Amino acid sequence: MAEAQIIDGKQVAETLRGEIATAVAALKRDHGVTPGLAVVLVGEDPASALYVANKGEQSKAAGMHSVTHRLPADASQEEVLALVAQLNADPSIHGILCQLPLPSHLDSAPVIAAIHPNKDVDGLTVTNAGRLASGLPGLAPCTPVGCMILLRSVMPSLKGKKALVLGRSNLMGKPMAQLLLQADCTVTIAHSRTEDLPGACREADILVAAVGRPEMVKGDWIKPGAAVIDVGINRVPARDPQKAAEGRTRVVGDVDFEEAKQVAGWITPVPGGVGPMTIACLLRNTVTAACLIHDLKSPLD
Repeated sequence: MAEAQIIDGKQVAETLRGEIATAVAALKRDHGVTPGLAVVLVGEDPASALYVANKGEQSKAAGMHSVTHRLPADASQEEVLALVAQLNADPSIHGILCQLPLPSHLDSAPVIAAIHPNKDVDGLTVTNAGRLASGLPGLAPCTPVGCMILLRSVMPSLKGKKALVLGRSNLMGKPMAQLLLQADCTVTIAHSRTEDLPGACREADILVAAVGRPEMVKGDWIKPGAAVIDVGINRVPARDPQKAAEGRTRVVGDVDFEEAKQVAGWITPVPGGVGPMTIACLLRNTVTAACLIHDLKSPLD
């Protein structure tokens, strides 16, 4: 059996960003609407700061209005909520994203709840979760949306496929299952308490792994020819013992890639698979939000 076809998330994300730039230009030209994204960053976490900078660069490159609001690490809950209220009321802002995790003294739940559902480009509010579960128009979390775009790039019709989502988080597992259901898949959600987890995975035509456990899914867990979407991003010691002793690390997914690619039909690598899609889908959601707010049909539909 031939090795799996690699699903190139970088290439798919680049194509999507091009479509987004075209859509933004059309909204500006035809309706005078410039999609606006505001990112709230509390504190100085280096990884969060780098991620936020990338979001700003990519949104501006797509022709969007992009602002980053930085608050000090000791900002109070009231200050963060006041900023969200200000952005909710700002007509130039269509998408609000509060970069997580927040500093430990802050509670993220009230902050997320305070974001207007139509500006919730992370798709985390209870309202948007309800819209997704009910099949209504709304904003879904970026990573599951990106996974669906990757799947459709290699499997144009998902109808009737058996899909298994490994993980049940509100950010990834649950919305992923809802999106697969909307695509007419037969969906199972599995997790650490699932009996005979390897056996359940072997039944799936589509396997989405999102559990945060390095290389947990082995090659013999995978149905021959299945599509495998690996959402995991885990840092583990470098392969070279000397580099590992120096504290060097490498990034792996939740799937044992070398084993899995011998069995699967398609597979996403880590890095370079799902990761590049997340920011691209954030921009896509911002365009969708702008269209929802102005009662327009999205050029990306």
